[in-house]
Amino acid sequence: MKINTKYCYVSLFLILTTFGCNTNEKEGETTVIKEEKEIKKSIKPIVISTWNHGIAANEEAWKILSKGGNALDAVEQGVRVTEADPKNQSVGIGGFPDREGNVTLDACIMDHNSNCGAVSFLQHIKHPISVARKVMEETPHVMLTGQGALQFALNQGFEKENLLTPETKKAYEEWLQKSNYKPVINIENHDTISMLALDEDGNISGACTTSGAAWKMHGRVGDSPIIGAGLFLDNEVGAAAATGLGEAVIRTAGSAMVVELMRQGKSPAEACKEIVERIYNKHKNHKDMEYLQVGFIALNKNGEYGGYSLRSGFNYAINDIEKGNRLEDAAFKMAWEN
Repeated sequence: MKINTKYCYVSLFLILTTFGCNTNEKEGETTVIKEEKEIKKSIKPIVISTWNHGIAANEEAWKILSKGGNALDAVEQGVRVTEADPKNQSVGIGGFPDREGNVTLDACIMDHNSNCGAVSFLQHIKHPISVARKVMEETPHVMLTGQGALQFALNQGFEKENLLTPETKKAYEEWLQKSNYKPVINIENHDTISMLALDEDGNISGACTTSGAAWKMHGRVGDSPIIGAGLFLDNEVGAAAATGLGEAVIRTAGSAMVVELMRQGKSPAEACKEIVERIYNKHKNHKDMEYLQVGFIALNKNGEYGGYSLRSGFNYAINDIEKGNRLEDAAFKMAWEN
Protein backbone atom coordinates (compact mmCIF):
# COMPACT_ATOMS: atom_id res chain seq x y z
CA MET A 1 0.00 0.00 0.00
CA LYS A 2 1.32 3.41 -0.98
CA ILE A 3 1.66 5.86 1.92
CA ASN A 4 0.66 9.47 1.35
CA THR A 5 3.55 11.22 3.13
CA LYS A 6 1.99 14.67 2.68
CA TYR A 7 -1.12 13.51 4.56
CA CYS A 8 1.03 12.09 7.39
CA TYR A 9 2.96 15.35 7.89
CA VAL A 10 -0.24 17.39 7.93
CA SER A 11 -1.82 15.03 10.46
CA LEU A 12 1.23 15.18 12.72
CA PHE A 13 1.21 18.99 12.60
CA LEU A 14 -2.47 19.09 13.56
CA ILE A 15 -1.93 16.71 16.50
CA LEU A 16 1.01 18.70 17.85
CA THR A 17 -0.70 22.09 17.60
CA THR A 18 -3.93 20.73 19.09
CA PHE A 19 -2.12 19.64 22.29
CA GLY A 20 -0.12 22.89 22.63
CA CYS A 21 3.24 21.33 21.74
CA ASN A 22 6.07 22.27 19.43
CA THR A 23 8.52 20.23 17.40
CA ASN A 24 12.28 20.23 17.37
CA GLU A 25 13.98 18.35 14.57
CA LYS A 26 17.39 17.00 15.54
CA GLU A 27 19.41 14.51 13.51
CA GLY A 28 16.39 13.42 11.52
CA GLU A 29 14.27 12.73 14.60
CA THR A 30 11.22 14.65 15.77
CA THR A 31 11.21 15.47 19.50
CA VAL A 32 7.95 16.59 21.07
CA ILE A 33 8.37 19.21 23.79
CA LYS A 34 5.39 19.97 26.05
CA GLU A 35 4.91 23.63 26.93
CA GLU A 36 4.15 24.25 30.62
CA LYS A 37 2.99 27.53 32.11
CA GLU A 38 3.86 28.28 35.70
CA ILE A 39 0.77 29.11 37.71
CA LYS A 40 1.44 31.27 40.73
CA LYS A 41 -0.85 30.54 43.67
CA SER A 42 -2.47 33.58 45.21
CA ILE A 43 -2.35 33.97 48.97
CA LYS A 44 -5.71 35.19 50.13
CA PRO A 45 -7.16 36.48 52.27
CA ILE A 46 -4.39 38.69 53.64
CA VAL A 47 -4.27 41.97 55.55
CA ILE A 48 -1.35 44.32 56.15
CA SER A 49 -1.25 47.47 58.28
CA THR A 50 1.30 49.98 59.52
CA TRP A 51 3.09 49.96 62.87
CA ASN A 52 2.75 47.68 65.88
CA HIS A 53 -0.78 48.88 66.58
CA GLY A 54 -1.59 47.07 63.36
CA ILE A 55 -1.46 43.75 65.22
CA ALA A 56 -4.70 44.43 67.11
CA ALA A 57 -6.27 46.06 64.05
CA ASN A 58 -5.39 43.03 61.92
CA GLU A 59 -7.03 40.70 64.43
CA GLU A 60 -10.34 42.50 64.01
CA ALA A 61 -10.02 42.61 60.23
CA TRP A 62 -9.19 38.90 60.18
CA LYS A 63 -12.48 38.03 61.92
CA ILE A 64 -14.19 39.26 58.77
CA LEU A 65 -11.74 38.03 56.14
CA SER A 66 -11.42 34.51 57.59
CA LYS A 67 -15.18 34.01 57.30
CA GLY A 68 -15.27 35.03 53.65
CA GLY A 69 -16.19 38.65 54.35
CA ASN A 70 -15.25 41.49 52.07
CA ALA A 71 -12.11 43.60 52.26
CA LEU A 72 -13.97 46.90 52.67
CA ASP A 73 -15.68 45.81 55.89
CA ALA A 74 -12.39 44.34 57.10
CA VAL A 75 -10.32 47.50 56.72
CA GLU A 76 -12.99 49.72 58.24
CA GLN A 77 -13.50 47.54 61.30
CA GLY A 78 -9.77 46.92 61.61
CA VAL A 79 -8.67 50.54 61.87
CA ARG A 80 -11.61 51.38 64.14
CA VAL A 81 -9.78 49.38 66.82
CA THR A 82 -6.90 51.85 66.72
CA GLU A 83 -9.20 54.85 66.51
CA ALA A 84 -10.94 53.73 69.70
CA ASP A 85 -7.74 53.10 71.67
CA PRO A 86 -7.12 56.09 73.98
CA LYS A 87 -3.57 54.87 74.62
CA ASN A 88 -2.70 55.38 70.97
CA GLN A 89 -1.78 59.05 70.76
CA SER A 90 -1.74 59.46 67.00
CA VAL A 91 -5.09 58.09 65.85
CA GLY A 92 -8.66 58.83 66.93
CA ILE A 93 -9.53 59.47 70.55
CA GLY A 94 -6.48 60.43 72.59
CA GLY A 95 -4.58 61.67 69.55
CA PHE A 96 -2.12 64.49 70.08
CA PRO A 97 -3.79 67.88 69.43
CA ASP A 98 -2.70 70.72 67.20
CA ARG A 99 -0.91 73.76 68.61
CA GLU A 100 -4.28 75.26 69.60
CA GLY A 101 -5.14 72.20 71.71
CA ASN A 102 -7.70 70.70 69.30
CA VAL A 103 -7.70 67.07 68.20
CA THR A 104 -8.40 67.10 64.46
CA LEU A 105 -8.74 63.90 62.45
CA ASP A 106 -8.20 62.84 58.84
CA ALA A 107 -9.23 59.57 57.17
CA CYS A 108 -10.01 57.96 53.83
CA ILE A 109 -11.28 54.63 52.55
CA MET A 110 -11.33 53.05 49.09
CA ASP A 111 -12.93 49.89 47.67
CA HIS A 112 -12.18 47.55 44.76
CA ASN A 113 -14.44 49.52 42.41
CA SER A 114 -12.39 52.69 43.03
CA ASN A 115 -15.18 54.20 45.09
CA CYS A 116 -13.65 56.36 47.80
CA GLY A 117 -14.55 58.68 50.63
CA ALA A 118 -12.59 60.94 52.94
CA VAL A 119 -12.85 63.44 55.77
CA SER A 120 -10.29 66.02 56.83
CA PHE A 121 -9.95 68.44 59.74
CA LEU A 122 -12.79 66.58 61.49
CA GLN A 123 -13.26 67.27 65.22
CA HIS A 124 -15.25 65.57 68.02
CA ILE A 125 -15.90 62.27 66.17
CA LYS A 126 -14.05 59.18 67.37
CA HIS A 127 -14.34 57.14 64.16
CA PRO A 128 -13.47 59.29 61.15
CA ILE A 129 -12.97 56.16 59.00
CA SER A 130 -16.67 55.32 59.31
CA VAL A 131 -17.62 58.89 58.47
CA ALA A 132 -15.37 58.59 55.39
CA ARG A 133 -17.22 55.46 54.35
CA LYS A 134 -20.53 57.28 54.74
CA VAL A 135 -19.19 60.06 52.51
CA MET A 136 -18.36 57.40 49.92
CA GLU A 137 -21.72 55.66 50.11
CA GLU A 138 -24.18 58.43 50.94
CA THR A 139 -22.92 61.48 49.02
CA PRO A 140 -21.81 62.34 45.47
CA HIS A 141 -18.51 63.63 46.87
CA VAL A 142 -15.14 62.17 47.78
CA MET A 143 -14.14 64.47 50.65
CA LEU A 144 -15.83 66.57 53.29
CA THR A 145 -13.82 68.79 55.60
CA GLY A 146 -14.01 70.77 58.83
CA GLN A 147 -17.39 71.94 60.05
CA GLY A 148 -19.10 70.45 57.03
CA ALA A 149 -17.68 67.02 57.80
CA LEU A 150 -18.77 67.34 61.42
CA GLN A 151 -22.30 68.36 60.49
CA PHE A 152 -22.54 65.45 58.05
CA ALA A 153 -21.33 63.02 60.73
CA LEU A 154 -23.89 64.25 63.24
CA ASN A 155 -26.65 63.97 60.62
CA GLN A 156 -25.56 60.38 60.04
CA GLY A 157 -25.96 59.54 63.72
CA PHE A 158 -22.37 59.80 64.95
CA GLU A 159 -21.98 61.12 68.49
CA LYS A 160 -20.01 64.22 69.37
CA GLU A 161 -17.45 63.67 72.13
CA ASN A 162 -14.29 65.09 73.66
CA LEU A 163 -11.27 63.43 72.04
CA LEU A 164 -8.65 65.04 74.27
CA THR A 165 -7.79 62.58 77.05
CA PRO A 166 -6.11 63.58 80.33
CA GLU A 167 -2.85 62.07 79.07
CA THR A 168 -2.78 64.00 75.80
CA LYS A 169 -3.94 67.17 77.55
CA LYS A 170 -0.99 66.88 79.93
CA ALA A 171 1.40 66.27 77.04
CA TYR A 172 0.03 69.33 75.27
CA GLU A 173 0.48 71.53 78.33
CA GLU A 174 4.08 70.37 78.65
CA TRP A 175 4.69 71.04 74.96
CA LEU A 176 3.35 74.57 75.37
CA GLN A 177 6.28 75.37 77.62
CA LYS A 178 8.63 75.09 74.62
CA SER A 179 6.23 75.22 71.64
CA ASN A 180 8.82 73.52 69.45
CA TYR A 181 7.28 71.90 66.38
CA LYS A 182 9.43 69.02 65.19
CA PRO A 183 7.36 66.05 63.99
CA VAL A 184 9.86 63.22 64.38
CA ILE A 185 7.55 60.34 63.57
CA ASN A 186 9.49 57.55 65.29
CA ILE A 187 10.07 59.51 68.48
CA GLU A 188 6.94 61.57 69.16
CA ASN A 189 4.37 59.17 67.84
CA HIS A 190 3.68 56.24 65.56
CA ASP A 191 1.60 58.33 63.23
CA THR A 192 -1.09 56.94 60.95
CA ILE A 193 -2.59 53.50 60.75
CA SER A 194 -2.99 52.44 57.14
CA MET A 195 -4.49 49.06 56.25
CA LEU A 196 -4.77 47.08 53.01
CA ALA A 197 -6.72 43.84 52.59
CA LEU A 198 -7.23 41.22 49.88
CA ASP A 199 -10.32 39.05 50.42
CA GLU A 200 -11.22 35.54 49.22
CA ASP A 201 -12.93 36.96 46.13
CA GLY A 202 -9.65 38.59 45.09
CA ASN A 203 -10.82 42.12 45.80
CA ILE A 204 -8.73 44.79 47.51
CA SER A 205 -9.76 47.65 49.79
CA GLY A 206 -7.77 50.11 51.87
CA ALA A 207 -8.20 52.51 54.78
CA CYS A 208 -6.10 55.25 56.35
CA THR A 209 -6.78 57.24 59.53
CA THR A 210 -4.82 59.61 61.76
CA SER A 211 -4.87 62.57 64.12
CA GLY A 212 -1.99 63.97 62.09
CA ALA A 213 1.32 65.38 63.20
CA ALA A 214 1.41 66.40 66.84
CA TRP A 215 1.33 70.16 67.51
CA LYS A 216 0.54 70.98 63.86
CA MET A 217 -0.90 74.36 62.86
CA HIS A 218 -4.67 74.54 63.31
CA GLY A 219 -6.24 73.57 60.01
CA ARG A 220 -3.29 71.55 58.70
CA VAL A 221 -4.21 68.47 56.68
CA GLY A 222 -1.69 65.79 55.78
CA ASP A 223 -1.66 62.99 53.24
CA SER A 224 -3.93 60.57 55.11
CA PRO A 225 -7.29 61.70 53.67
CA ILE A 226 -5.94 62.30 50.17
CA ILE A 227 -6.60 59.53 47.64
CA GLY A 228 -3.39 59.04 45.67
CA ALA A 229 -1.16 60.29 48.48
CA GLY A 230 -1.91 58.49 51.75
CA LEU A 231 -3.81 55.66 50.04
CA PHE A 232 -4.42 54.35 46.55
CA LEU A 233 -5.47 51.12 44.90
CA ASP A 234 -6.33 49.65 41.56
CA ASN A 235 -8.08 46.31 41.86
CA GLU A 236 -6.37 45.06 38.70
CA VAL A 237 -2.93 45.68 40.21
CA GLY A 238 -2.76 46.20 43.96
CA ALA A 239 -2.75 48.81 46.70
CA ALA A 240 -0.37 51.03 48.63
CA ALA A 241 -0.56 53.24 51.69
CA ALA A 242 1.76 55.64 53.45
CA THR A 243 2.85 56.70 56.89
CA GLY A 244 5.15 59.45 58.06
CA LEU A 245 5.36 63.14 57.26
CA GLY A 246 2.39 63.81 55.00
CA GLU A 247 3.82 66.84 53.23
CA ALA A 248 6.53 64.69 51.63
CA VAL A 249 4.00 62.07 50.53
CA ILE A 250 1.70 64.69 49.02
CA ARG A 251 4.55 66.25 47.04
CA THR A 252 5.20 62.95 45.27
CA ALA A 253 1.67 61.42 45.09
CA GLY A 254 3.36 58.58 46.92
CA SER A 255 0.82 55.76 47.12
CA ALA A 256 -0.43 56.24 43.56
CA MET A 257 3.14 56.04 42.30
CA VAL A 258 3.78 52.80 44.20
CA VAL A 259 0.73 51.24 42.54
CA GLU A 260 1.83 52.43 39.11
CA LEU A 261 5.25 50.82 39.59
CA MET A 262 3.54 47.54 40.49
CA ARG A 263 1.52 47.90 37.30
CA GLN A 264 4.83 48.05 35.44
CA GLY A 265 5.86 44.72 36.98
CA LYS A 266 7.74 45.66 40.14
CA SER A 267 7.11 43.73 43.33
CA PRO A 268 5.45 45.53 46.25
CA ALA A 269 8.78 45.84 48.06
CA GLU A 270 10.59 47.13 44.97
CA ALA A 271 7.85 49.68 44.27
CA CYS A 272 7.91 50.99 47.85
CA LYS A 273 11.68 51.32 47.77
CA GLU A 274 11.73 53.24 44.48
CA ILE A 275 9.26 55.84 45.71
CA VAL A 276 11.11 56.27 48.99
CA GLU A 277 14.27 56.85 46.95
CA ARG A 278 12.39 59.42 44.90
CA ILE A 279 11.25 61.20 48.07
CA TYR A 280 14.81 61.19 49.38
CA ASN A 281 16.16 62.72 46.18
CA LYS A 282 13.47 65.42 46.24
CA HIS A 283 14.05 66.23 49.90
CA LYS A 284 17.75 65.64 50.60
CA ASN A 285 18.38 69.39 50.58
CA HIS A 286 14.97 70.28 52.00
CA LYS A 287 14.38 71.91 55.39
CA ASP A 288 12.34 68.87 56.48
CA MET A 289 15.18 66.40 55.91
CA GLU A 290 16.53 66.59 59.47
CA TYR A 291 13.46 64.87 60.87
CA LEU A 292 11.86 63.40 57.75
CA GLN A 293 10.46 59.89 57.94
CA VAL A 294 8.23 58.27 55.33
CA GLY A 295 7.22 54.65 54.92
CA PHE A 296 5.02 52.68 52.53
CA ILE A 297 3.27 49.35 52.57
CA ALA A 298 1.99 47.65 49.42
CA LEU A 299 -0.04 44.58 48.48
CA ASN A 300 -0.61 43.14 45.02
CA LYS A 301 -3.29 40.92 43.52
CA ASN A 302 -1.21 37.78 44.12
CA GLY A 303 -1.12 38.41 47.85
CA GLU A 304 2.51 39.51 47.76
CA TYR A 305 3.31 42.34 50.14
CA GLY A 306 6.20 44.60 51.08
CA GLY A 307 7.25 47.77 52.80
CA TYR A 308 10.11 50.24 52.86
CA SER A 309 10.95 53.41 54.75
CA LEU A 310 13.33 56.31 54.51
CA ARG A 311 14.72 55.82 58.00
CA SER A 312 14.92 52.89 60.38
CA GLY A 313 12.20 52.16 62.90
CA PHE A 314 9.20 51.51 60.65
CA ASN A 315 7.38 48.21 60.99
CA TYR A 316 4.14 46.71 59.75
CA ALA A 317 1.78 43.89 60.71
CA ILE A 318 0.64 41.07 58.40
CA ASN A 319 -2.00 38.44 58.91
CA ASP A 320 -2.57 35.54 56.53
CA ILE A 321 -3.70 31.94 56.65
CA GLU A 322 -0.19 30.52 56.30
CA LYS A 323 1.78 32.34 59.01
CA GLY A 324 -0.83 34.12 61.12
CA ASN A 325 -0.55 37.61 62.58
CA ARG A 326 2.98 38.94 62.98
CA LEU A 327 5.07 42.08 62.94
CA GLU A 328 7.89 42.69 60.45
CA ASP A 329 10.52 45.41 60.34
CA ALA A 330 10.67 47.29 57.08
CA ALA A 331 13.89 47.64 55.13
CA PHE A 332 15.11 51.23 55.08
CA LYS A 333 17.48 53.58 53.31
CA MET A 334 19.19 55.17 56.30
CA ALA A 335 19.38 54.94 60.08
CA TRP A 336 18.48 57.69 62.50
CA GLU A 337 21.47 59.69 63.64
CA ASN A 338 22.10 59.79 67.39
